Amino acid sequence: MRLIVRLLINALALWLTTLIVAGVTIQAYAPGTNVEFIITLLIVAVIFGLVNTIIGNLIRIVAFPLYILTLGLIALIVNGLLLLLVSWISSTFLGFGLYVESFWWGVLGALVLGLISWLIGILLRPVMGRDKR
Repeated sequence: MRLIVRLLINALALWLTTLIVAGVTIQAYAPGTNVEFIITLLIVAVIFGLVNTIIGNLIRIVAFPLYILTLGLIALIVNGLLLLLVSWISSTFLGFGLYVESFWWGVLGALVLGLISWLIGILLRPVMGRDKR
């Protein structure tokens, strides 16, 4: 249940990020109805979750001294690069999905995406069963 809710949170956060950040867009696999757009969002959210889980955690472990030296500011760069990686994977292997115009749009998009998913996660905490009060 938590995995599905997390996937939906990521998809919603990606959609809201594309509305806020001009350099981050989603291109559906078949332009037309909203169903194709929602399926594309869910596919990109799965790719984002896999990249963030596998590669993101590996980078965070290896670059731990840089996190300490920069007081965590390197996380902005790492998250921007991970968003660019998701964009590259979806556009290269699928031909549709997330498009990020440049590195700095990726950093801004990752920052907005992180904030939005954090806020949605706080709002849905009782639904996910993490409210221990």
